[in-house]
Amino acid sequence: MNIHALRLFYYVAETGSVTKAAAHLNISQPAVTSQIKKFEKELGMALFSPSGRGVTLTPFGVELWQQAGNFFTYEQQIDSFVEDYLQGRRGKLRIAATYLPANFLVPGWAAVFKAGHPDMELSITTVNTSQAFERLKRHEADVAFYGGGAENKPVDVEWQELLRDELWFVVSPAHPYAGQTVALAEMMEQPFIMREQGSSTRARLMALCTTHGLRPPQIALQFSGLGEAIRSVIAGYGVNFISALAVREYVERGQLARVMVDGVQLYNNIAVCTRRNEQPPAAVRNFISICMATPPQW
Repeated sequence: MNIHALRLFYYVAETGSVTKAAAHLNISQPAVTSQIKKFEKELGMALFSPSGRGVTLTPFGVELWQQAGNFFTYEQQIDSFVEDYLQGRRGKLRIAATYLPANFLVPGWAAVFKAGHPDMELSITTVNTSQAFERLKRHEADVAFYGGGAENKPVDVEWQELLRDELWFVVSPAHPYAGQTVALAEMMEQPFIMREQGSSTRARLMALCTTHGLRPPQIALQFSGLGEAIRSVIAGYGVNFISALAVREYVERGQLARVMVDGVQLYNNIAVCTRRNEQPPAAVRNFISICMATPPQW
């Protein structure tokens, strides 16, 4: 069907005048009349009955006018949807995030984003480092948030650092080293409570020992969850080497205490990652802008 001719017919029927329809569509009146005659010939049905003044629709013309109205209304809805999607006001934003940003940063950013984009659907998935980058590369995520060492930075993604998260040694406030400054060798003699093998922070602790020629510490307790490891240290046993994001509140409340270690200052890089050589959609750009403008609450 000739959609252009259908549109001409619709506006003539809607306004009840060829002249008004031509003015609305910014084309000449003879052009409108000619197009509608061709359209009637194409359809094999008359759309208008002869009338002294204005236009009179045939029964078929009335039915087609109503159907065309539904069609063009839906067309406008599609246009609005596309425009909203292009502007990042509607659609779905899929976020993959490693443990630290997923638990301590992304929820706050997501709340601010939703307040300004109520029609956007957000999906946030907590994954490990390799899964975050794989989801991004396979188009299973629109954006990835990473927290860890910069050595894991992939070469085939765009990487934008948002902030640096210091790594702390923490103990119970009753521990002899609480609030003290000690040598790394002394600290490594303490029993450690850490997450399981594969934890990036645990791997960095082991690398720190290798760099300084020290024997790795005894991992007296290991947990699959960060919360369990933190609670064990609060209970009074061992040392944890951990993200400041994860324990800052406990230290401020006096449930944990920091231990300063001579010559050691390590950080996690909190970064937002997108696909290289690809313009991120507006929703991703809007979310990243919020991340850049909304500092962590601590």
